[in-house]
Amino acid sequence: MKKLFLGLGLVAGTFAFAQTSPSFGLKAGLNISSISDDGYEDSKSKAGFYGGVFMNAPLSEQFSIQPEVLYSQMGAKTTESVNGNVFGGTYTSKTSNSVNLDYITVPVMFQFHATPNFYLEAGPEFGFLVGAKAKGDTTTTTTIGDTTTTSSESGTLDIKDQTSKFNMGAGLGLGFNFTPNFGINARYVAGFTDISKQSNGEDGTTSTSNDNNKNRNNTFQVGLSYKF
Repeated sequence: MKKLFLGLGLVAGTFAFAQTSPSFGLKAGLNISSISDDGYEDSKSKAGFYGGVFMNAPLSEQFSIQPEVLYSQMGAKTTESVNGNVFGGTYTSKTSNSVNLDYITVPVMFQFHATPNFYLEAGPEFGFLVGAKAKGDTTTTTTIGDTTTTSSESGTLDIKDQTSKFNMGAGLGLGFNFTPNFGINARYVAGFTDISKQSNGEDGTTSTSNDNNKNRNNTFQVGLSYKF
């Protein structure tokens, strides 16, 4: 709860520093997310969506601060293949897993306007988990003599109880405003916190749900914005 108040406090504090009336807008776009290598050595990026609202408060002619509230889909994909022999034949089993993490994020970006239309930005991002699921699809192909059979199965597992409820990172990006109302933005957000939930063992030691590996969200975002 204290972390939520911290994020909301930074948003509210921007009004005190604004030199002129702030403007409000909508933004949405594409997430290309991944999870750091610890415990997910074979992970690959997955595509997702982000969208929400923002407020832009000018601090001077060249500087402004932009807090946002976004719904953001993160996670990663993994693929595993197993080959073997069975009943005088061979089999190949391929499993594709997708870790889907949904957050409400509160980025607070400090922007430097190099020109009236082009800006650079950097700042912290606070994320609050709203959903976490792991989906797996397995396809098995078996060949015995001249006969080949293929079977498949899939399943979804809720992993919210094994995932940390809070995520924090730092964003670095740039943007270009085509008009006073429409613009494009690209941003990379590097995670600082472990997404695996910590737990205390009977011996008093602290561990995570992923064998003490540190797994962090990393996300590249690109999208459009509309300012009222």
